[in-house]
Amino acid sequence: MMEEFISIADREKLLFKRSFKLSLPFNHMVIDNFLNEPIARQIVNEFPTLESPLWYRYENAIEKKRAMNSWDRFPLVTYQLFAFLNSPQFVRYLQDCTGIEKLYPDIGLHGGGLHAHGPGGKLNIHLDYSIHPKLGLERKLNLILYLTHEWKVEWGGGLQLWDHDHETNSPKSCARTIDNVFNRAVLFDTTQNSWHGLPDPITCPEGQMRRSIAVYYMIEPEKNVSRRPKALFAPHKEQKDDPAVLDLIKMRASLNTADHVYRDED
Repeated sequence: MMEEFISIADREKLLFKRSFKLSLPFNHMVIDNFLNEPIARQIVNEFPTLESPLWYRYENAIEKKRAMNSWDRFPLVTYQLFAFLNSPQFVRYLQDCTGIEKLYPDIGLHGGGLHAHGPGGKLNIHLDYSIHPKLGLERKLNLILYLTHEWKVEWGGGLQLWDHDHETNSPKSCARTIDNVFNRAVLFDTTQNSWHGLPDPITCPEGQMRRSIAVYYMIEPEKNVSRRPKALFAPHKEQKDDPAVLDLIKMRASLNTADHVYRDED
């Protein structure tokens, strides 16, 4: 199954491992031409439009996007790809590339699946949840795959990785932007004060969208892990003095109130 979806030579695993361990501001790697080209194009062809009723809609001051993680709604090749990315074979491959000894896939795609950002789409800088609310495992790795043809860098939509400010326990400044390039995969460790997002509204034209898929991988919880059940967002620019945004962030971070403030299903 591996060769059907990706064709990365074994010798490249060592290069990926070195890149992953030495990268800043936290462990990450970028893999271009991640999927075999025909597979990547088939996934694009199956991707729902922004107007599709399949999406969950996130429409608020800290996130504006579409998401869908229901396996029964995935088209044929998309379903097969997610099955592969959650397979024991691919999980072993990730362990070899990162040096992490024991990873578990989240086959429920909690927070993962298909994502889309249209004009004005954004996602404030944030830390992901740390403990899976149903599995009790600690989220360790994010795998994000860009799937948009002919995207222009000036439209934005690149994944920003931010330094951590230890004095304020908040994001400090953008250390790297990984541009939205077709068939580019980004893999990063979410346990290292890993602030990330796309906080500046996308300026792509109407009819265009930033397509991506996301899959997450878990470990047994480390000692003294911060037990965050939901993502912790940071205000962006002028939002830092906006009481409504600060209150929204608090509600978004709580299991009891998150669903009431940020998500709506078409």
